[in-house]
Amino acid sequence: MSNKKSNLPIIGGMLTAVGASICCAGPLILLLLGINGSWIANLILFEPYKPLFIIATIGMFSWTGWKIHRTVTFCEPGTVCADSSIQKTRKLIFWVAAVIAFILISSSYWILWFVQ
Repeated sequence: MSNKKSNLPIIGGMLTAVGASICCAGPLILLLLGINGSWIANLILFEPYKPLFIIATIGMFSWTGWKIHRTVTFCEPGTVCADSSIQKTRKLIFWVAAVIAFILISSSYWILWFVQ
């Protein structure tokens, strides 16, 4: 598998996590950046689609985790899967992205503590 194709699941997982949190974290982030206006309230239109985005995020990160953490039995020398430093870097990026995605998805539960 080429390097670009192997990055697609984790990129897709992050994009779906952003989509799942846009109704809750989006307005707060925009306000913290100094962007305001009545149109920000329209971001809650994405609320009905939040479960679909969460399912897609879990699916993408499950697929990525399986691809990164599976044991590679057919790995030719000189390929990406044979280099342990590349594998360690990919695992680190995966877990950092997974934590960020979890924070974004769960934002509707903890964001209320900061907006009062």
